[in-house]
Amino acid sequence: MKNIREISKADLNDIIINEMGESKYRAQQIYDWIWKKNVSRFEDMTNLSKSLQAALALRFFFRNLSIDSMQESVDGTVKYKFKTSDQHFIEGVLIPTEHRKTACISSQIGCSLSCKFCATGKMGHIRNLHFDEIYEQVALINKEVEKKYGCKLTNLVLMGMGEPLLNYKEVLKAINYITQPDAFAMSPRRITLSTAGIAKMIKQLGDDQVRFKLALSLHAANDVKRSQLMPINEHNNLKTLATALNYFYQQTKGEITLEYTLLQNFNDTVKDAEELVKFYRTVPVDLINIIEYNTIKNGIFQPSSEDTLERFVGILSKQQVNVRVRRSRGKDIAAACGQLVV
Repeated sequence: MKNIREISKADLNDIIINEMGESKYRAQQIYDWIWKKNVSRFEDMTNLSKSLQAALALRFFFRNLSIDSMQESVDGTVKYKFKTSDQHFIEGVLIPTEHRKTACISSQIGCSLSCKFCATGKMGHIRNLHFDEIYEQVALINKEVEKKYGCKLTNLVLMGMGEPLLNYKEVLKAINYITQPDAFAMSPRRITLSTAGIAKMIKQLGDDQVRFKLALSLHAANDVKRSQLMPINEHNNLKTLATALNYFYQQTKGEITLEYTLLQNFNDTVKDAEELVKFYRTVPVDLINIIEYNTIKNGIFQPSSEDTLERFVGILSKQQVNVRVRRSRGKDIAAACGQLVV
């Protein structure tokens, strides 16, 4: 038996038409059920005969992801705990606003990067997610959005568990189906991939001419502090990352954002702000997102005060930096940035 989502459209057509003796129209119906209507059981393909449903079930299977539990925040954010077919768990988040319905999804089970401010890093790395598991997070959250709000997801961020660029092939394959007109059909400009900063793979994104947005988790604009926060900086320092980001932009003209989490008495001083401005000037960045730190279990940091945050943002604004404060959503259910862990 084969995982039906791992079969290309051409190969699926060949099997359905030439091996199973069905029409081209039937093959298209089956493809639409898989990728447009996002079903994960053959018996839900209701315009197919029972005999064809049974025949498909003898040849193919779905590597199903399921919603194990849901939690809703006081601010409307919803955290989903997904269960994989091999009994692992990952988390994803729906962040609804009046005009946007954004899903935050995971690319790995756990993470190997051990960033000091992130709960996921404390799990270690269990395994990479397959492309269809990444895709199905989107499909499952979208079904919940359609039921509650009567519309589709509008935006997608790969900012959940894991480092997307350490699962490069599967992540790009998932994004391909998410953006294909005959599948989920989301515009790539509504997708943001967030990375801790792997210079080689950022350049590869440029070579692959991706059309989605890129966010770099910066969090410190000097190498000493960044290495203390993010061990990956030892092999991907700021100069190397600046070169990679410039290359990415030259190849794609894609939008780049810097993510900077303020940590009390660590990276929130006037000097830190000035260093951030200096780094900003070296790369074609559209925006700096200043993020409130969300406390984690056994964490060593505390969030900066509101006064410190305002002072920090003010320094950037006076230097004509395009800066925005990204307020945390879902903190009361541990669904905010850096808090996802199972």
